[in-house]
Amino acid sequence: MHDIKSIRANPEAFSLAQNRRGTFAVDHILDLDQKLRGGLAEIETLKAEINRVSREIGEYKKRQEQPPVDLTEKVIFCKDRLAYIDSNANQNPNNIKNSLDKIMHALPNLPADDVPDGTDEAGNVLQKTWEPTHSHLPTPPRHPREGGDPSDEFAKINQGELDSRLRGNDEAAVLQFSPKQHFDIGTPLGLDFETAQQVSGARFAYLRGGIARLNRALGQFMLDTHTIKFGYEEVNPPLLVRDEAMFGTGQLPKFLHDQFISADMPNREKLFAESLPADFEQRMAAVQGENYQQCLNDMLAKAPTREQFWMIPTAEVSLTNMVREKILAAAELPLRFTALTPCFRSEAGAAGRDTRGLIRQHQFEKVELVSITAPDQSDAEHERMTLAAESILETLELPYRRMLLCAGDMGFSAQKTYDLEVWLPGQNAYREISSISNCGAFQARRMNSRYRPEGQKNTEFVHTLNGSGLAVGRTLVAVLENYQNADGSVTIPAALIPYMGGITELTPN
Repeated sequence: MHDIKSIRANPEAFSLAQNRRGTFAVDHILDLDQKLRGGLAEIETLKAEINRVSREIGEYKKRQEQPPVDLTEKVIFCKDRLAYIDSNANQNPNNIKNSLDKIMHALPNLPADDVPDGTDEAGNVLQKTWEPTHSHLPTPPRHPREGGDPSDEFAKINQGELDSRLRGNDEAAVLQFSPKQHFDIGTPLGLDFETAQQVSGARFAYLRGGIARLNRALGQFMLDTHTIKFGYEEVNPPLLVRDEAMFGTGQLPKFLHDQFISADMPNREKLFAESLPADFEQRMAAVQGENYQQCLNDMLAKAPTREQFWMIPTAEVSLTNMVREKILAAAELPLRFTALTPCFRSEAGAAGRDTRGLIRQHQFEKVELVSITAPDQSDAEHERMTLAAESILETLELPYRRMLLCAGDMGFSAQKTYDLEVWLPGQNAYREISSISNCGAFQARRMNSRYRPEGQKNTEFVHTLNGSGLAVGRTLVAVLENYQNADGSVTIPAALIPYMGGITELTPN
């Protein structure tokens, strides 16, 4: 959320910054702000005048004198004016404030100065590429062009030679094959979309057997790395949150329709009645005679109503809101949290895109990183968090690249974002696996999260950062595609073997 005082002080700069994220006009905000401040000032003036005149009338009454008519009329006029303002939708300050808040709450964060201009992913800027140098991996050597894409000449894998190196066999049987996509690799290994379709519908999956264990190993490996190597505090957070938590991190109100909501019970009587045994009416009638309906009504009256919750789209919501409405000491910062949680998203991207496989699921697991810092720490923390996410990919020896997102492609709450994109040979493309953002004070204003600098009485808003470290399902996809073998097996990355109980390879059933 933005500071209206800053907008008021420099509307042109604010408008130019917002225009980098899309067409925007600041005039309506300024008009509403002026109208609100004018209305509140008039109300205060009228109330003060009523109090002043009432005291004067009181003095007359103490002396048992008749107050002048003009004083009485003054009080009546002021009260009538207050009543008019309250009843007039266009002048009521509450209505004006609601209109202003609606606009302010929907405005995205301002891009940082070093964020490139652009309207979509075409404006993103390549920062670096990374590829494993070890020849033992069952993936082709990568020779990125200037843009970072692998050369077409390496589109096929000399799998036999690489398998030979992996197994220490000097006689390399040369066997070339085209890399498969993860859903073709994973199905014989326990990736079950068909059953999930029957149970839950599209964009869900069952992971079974070895592939379920590999998924679990990935999550545990990521948590251990971030807690042991990078000092993040592991948290097991709530998966259901209230409106204010979703508002605090920017999911509400703008992305209302992208979220899943837990079941409330507006028709609780119907649901409760339908859950009763089939012979409930007969049994109740036998006990209560003709008073069955009254008995049922009494039971329904005692049935608890459910509070409405949101299912978290990311643990960012639960973790960042840990500092909601708090004033932190400067010595406490930075705070670093990590969590492995299920995530739930109704939004599934462009229609028809990634309808197969694990890339876009309604339910998925992700290891989230969240940092709470002082303003002068957040830029360095952004780089540190990005390196923490990159370390997972490098330890797993998965080729990736880092992209600096342009102003038009960033998330709602971000002022600067790096995307990490992992190479998927089956798709012959880089795909996003992590997004790491510095949100500045934007979320802190929405959560009223502050800290008190050393030696100061006044408080300031903290800065918040978040990133995926990593999306577990997409990392599973990357492992399947980068470690696939010609016989349909998948080699386990060396870093994961301890988490797999010594298993070095998944083989089809």
